[in-house]
Amino acid sequence: MFFGGRSPEHDVSIVTGLQALNAIDQQKFDAFPVYISPNGNWLCGDLLWDRDNYLPQDSTIEKLDSVTLDVCPNVEGTGRLLRRKRRSFLRTPEPIEFDVALLAFHGLFGEDGRIQGLFEIANVPYTGMRLSASSVCMDKAATKRALAGTGISVLPSVIIRRPPSGFFPTLSDIERQLSNMSFPAIVKPVHLGSSIGVAKASSLEEVRASLPAIFRLDEEALIEPFVQNMVEYNIAVRSEDSEIQTSAIEQPKSAEDLLDFKAKYLSTGGDKTGRKLPGTSSEGMLSLTRTINPELSPGTSAKIREWARICFSVVNGSGAPRIDFLSDGRSGDIWLNEVNPCPGSLGFFLWEAAEKPLLFTTFLTSLIDEAIRLHRAAQLPQDPTQVEARLFKHP
Repeated sequence: MFFGGRSPEHDVSIVTGLQALNAIDQQKFDAFPVYISPNGNWLCGDLLWDRDNYLPQDSTIEKLDSVTLDVCPNVEGTGRLLRRKRRSFLRTPEPIEFDVALLAFHGLFGEDGRIQGLFEIANVPYTGMRLSASSVCMDKAATKRALAGTGISVLPSVIIRRPPSGFFPTLSDIERQLSNMSFPAIVKPVHLGSSIGVAKASSLEEVRASLPAIFRLDEEALIEPFVQNMVEYNIAVRSEDSEIQTSAIEQPKSAEDLLDFKAKYLSTGGDKTGRKLPGTSSEGMLSLTRTINPELSPGTSAKIREWARICFSVVNGSGAPRIDFLSDGRSGDIWLNEVNPCPGSLGFFLWEAAEKPLLFTTFLTSLIDEAIRLHRAAQLPQDPTQVEARLFKHP
C-alpha cells in the first residue's frame, strides 16, 4: 500500500491509505504500508499501521526502514523489490519483496502520472489509471480538450500561467486574457484537487489577488464562469468484464458557495482513526457533507451516467476514478467539471451504495486483480528490438 507523497494533498492520502490498508482482504493478501514523506523519503514498518504515528517524528523514523524502489525491470514478472538503505557496512540488508502496488496518492507526484511512470519503468503492476490517463485527467484544461467532440458539456475556460518571475501577472495582461469572461468567476489550480486554492472572484482585481496562492503550488490557474444555483454531483466509474460500471451518485452539501478542503476531509464520521473494518458498509470521509443517491430526474441521472461512461472510455480508463459534475439547479444545465483519477477514500462508499453494492474489501480485490491483468497485457518480449531494427549484435 503506497501513500503520502510530495503533494499538498499528502495528509488526505494518509487517511485513504490507512482506510484501504485496514479494509484489504487479509485472507488473500499480505498487505503492508509504504509511506512517502513530504520530503520524499520512502518508509516501511509496522508502526505505519497506526494513524497516531503520522507524521513520523525522528524517534519513530529511527524504528522504520528507509527504502528505495528497485527500478531494474524484471521481465519474468517476479522479484519486485524495495531495497532497504544500508545502515551498516557489515552486511547488506535483505530487500522487501512485493507483487502489486496499491496506490492511494492524491494530487501532485502521485495522482498525476509521475508515480505511475516510475512503476512502469520498474515493471511493477499498480492499481488505478494508467500513466497517460492519470496525466490527462489531473490536468483540468487537458481534460476539457480530450472531451471535445464527445457531446459532453464543459464550461468555457481561460488558462493564466505563472509569470517567469513573481506570482502576480499584470492587471492589463489578465484583462486581455479574460476579455470574454463574465463575472463572478471561479479561479482554481489546473493540477490540484481537494478544492485546494479554489476561489470565487467578482472582478479582475480579485482574480489577480487569488493567483499567488495558486502559483505557489501550480504553474497554471484556470478561470471559468461561476455556476449560479450551483449543485454538484459526483459519480465513480470502473470496468468489470469489459463493461463500464457506474456507482451511486453523490451530491456534496455545503452552506458555502464552494465545498472547501476542511469541509471535505475534517468532517469525517465514524471513529477518529480513519480505520475501516474489512467488508463493512460505511459512508466514508464525507458522511456529514453529502447526500448519496439524491432524487434526480431520470434525464439528469441518465446524462450523468452516460457522460461518465464516455469520459472513462475516451481516456482508456482503468481503476475507479470519480467524475465530478456541476449543475445549475434552476435551469437544469449540467457540465462535467473534473476527473479525479484517485478519489478520496478511493470512493469506496459510492460503490457500497451502488445499485449492485460492492463492499470495500471486494472493491479493493477487483482493483488488484485489474492491476495484475493490465500489467500482464502490457508486457513486451525480453528483447523487444525487431530483427530488422537491430544495429548491434544481440544475444
